[in-house]
Amino acid sequence: MEMASNLQAQHETQSGVYTFSSRPRAVPNRPKYRQADPSLNEEQSSYGNIMYDRRVVRGNTYAQHIIPITSQPDPVEFFRQQQQEARRRAMSRKRLKEQFNSKTPDPLEGRKNIDVQTELYLEELSDRIEEVSVECQTDFFLDKPATPLFIPAKSGRDVATQIEEGELFDFDLEVQPMLQVLVGKTIEQALLEVMEEEELDSLRAQKKAFKEIRDAELVEVQRLEERERRLRVEKENRIKQQKAVLEKEKETADKIAARAFAQQYLSDLLPSVYSNLRDCGYFYDPVQRDIETGFLPRLMEEVGNTLERRYVARMVLDMLIQDVTNQRFEAFQIKE
Repeated sequence: MEMASNLQAQHETQSGVYTFSSRPRAVPNRPKYRQADPSLNEEQSSYGNIMYDRRVVRGNTYAQHIIPITSQPDPVEFFRQQQQEARRRAMSRKRLKEQFNSKTPDPLEGRKNIDVQTELYLEELSDRIEEVSVECQTDFFLDKPATPLFIPAKSGRDVATQIEEGELFDFDLEVQPMLQVLVGKTIEQALLEVMEEEELDSLRAQKKAFKEIRDAELVEVQRLEERERRLRVEKENRIKQQKAVLEKEKETADKIAARAFAQQYLSDLLPSVYSNLRDCGYFYDPVQRDIETGFLPRLMEEVGNTLERRYVARMVLDMLIQDVTNQRFEAFQIKE
């Protein structure tokens, strides 16, 4: 706006002819005719460019399909178009996020990455995407004049104005500030791009060096962890061996104590037990026991059988002697 006002002031001072110029603005939706509001000033007004108006038909209009104003769009098609547009925007955001995502390697365990600004001046970091509004300023819509009841016929002569050379527009003079701004902005943008490329190269080199240092640290950490693991395993094995030795020594000491206690306890118990068992007949002479259980019963049986046979024979003999005696006594009595 300052450039436009400067150009406007130059036009008015140099040529004496009013020339209007303003920044482009977007065409807002508004009624066809301006409302009668005297408080509306120039800054609150909006402008439009008929070259970018969608209502202006361009090209061949013979075979153009005219959509009626009263026609309504299909709700299903409109919803499908909204879904496709939302999906397209999501894919675009995802590609932009992947493109501008930092390739910094993952941090080590117990650490975290922190965003650090590398610009010359600090700026506020926020998740909100910067939005820029672009507007287009157009000419005023003139008030619609009242429709005259009667238009008289034209009469008389037209009045013309003579314009000398150089009064309207001097291209070399007017384009010089714009050209200076364009060249300056181009050089500034080029310098910014070069500085950005140098900064990106520096970041890549720092990232590569950091990755090499990190790989070396990871190798060292793995070596130390492996060493610590071996020492821990060796310590555990030594502890297990020492525990086994202590348990074996304790078991041996318990066995020795139990044996000594058993010997001391049995030293007085064995004689009494043996004497009781001997008195009860559990300890005997095998020869004597064999004679008593095997020989003597059989001998006594044989002696008894022999004595019984002798007794029977003696009885039989006594009976025979008695019979003979009786017979002889009877015979002697008969003779007498």
